[in-house]
Amino acid sequence: HVQLVESGGGSVQAEGPLRLSCVASGYTYRRHCMGWFRQAPGKEREGVAYIDGDGSTTYAASVKGRATISRDNAKNTLYLQMASLKPEDTAMYYCAADRKVAGPVFSIYEYNYWGQGTQVTVS
Repeated sequence: HVQLVESGGGSVQAEGPLRLSCVASGYTYRRHCMGWFRQAPGKEREGVAYIDGDGSTTYAASVKGRATISRDNAKNTLYLQMASLKPEDTAMYYCAADRKVAGPVFSIYEYNYWGQGTQVTVS
């Protein structure tokens, strides 16, 4: 049974930093591709950052230069660090995982496993 549990969300001041965590269990974490997504009210879920099993990363244009995705395979944990937060970063943030991502890394259909989300509110 694959489980992803996010944490680290909350109310954050604009221009401040953020660090989200996602603890994974139930599968061989280090081999899986992982992504961070977010969904604002009334909007579609969108990809934010992606990391594959080799550590290669991809970022959405909206966060490039402000976000860093990383993984600690010893702790089965995925991280998302963001700086210079903006009100438009307000959203529910989700981590996602799959053994292989063959298509677009920010397509929600590429991932079979999702966390429950953690809310980030920037004001």
